[in-house]
Amino acid sequence: MLQSETPTGKPLAIGDPYEGGTLAYILQSGDPGYVPGETHGLIAAAADQRAGIMWAVHAHRWAFVPGATRTAIGSGAANTDAIIAQNGAGTTYAAGLARAYNGGGYSDWCLPSKDELNKLFLNRVAIGGFHSTRGDQPWYWSSSEDESVENYAWIQYFVNGDQSCSGSFKDPTNRVRAVRAF
Repeated sequence: MLQSETPTGKPLAIGDPYEGGTLAYILQSGDPGYVPGETHGLIAAAADQRAGIMWAVHAHRWAFVPGATRTAIGSGAANTDAIIAQNGAGTTYAAGLARAYNGGGYSDWCLPSKDELNKLFLNRVAIGGFHSTRGDQPWYWSSSEDESVENYAWIQYFVNGDQSCSGSFKDPTNRVRAVRAF
């Protein structure tokens, strides 16, 4: 069984510092990866990795990434792997930047899937540090491509929670907040 308490003995809660970041979500019954009696979930980096970064390198901004259309909780890492396989190593694009993050000494950070990003939005106050006012570019990238339009990736607006693909070709710049599963 995975740890379900903080070092002080209190139960884990959204917003707690945990394993290199901030506890962002605890899996519930019905979530992919939920195991009764075990505590699993998502950890968010304590701060954004960057604002103003593209989803893909310029050479691949119009290309479909095979295997990067998953949206469910737990699919951000697989999407990130697929994006990096196409775009190569580096920190000049969203998934590469998220993967390069090593908060707490962990190397399994990824760009969140569409559903993982929505959990970050729903718990944004407890997690902290998100940009959520209109004047500070409050759009965040997910690792999920739209299945029906191959040159669009899902983004989320942290002012009101809207998720969109319209107008989000892979070359505009948005924010990145890395996550990791535990």
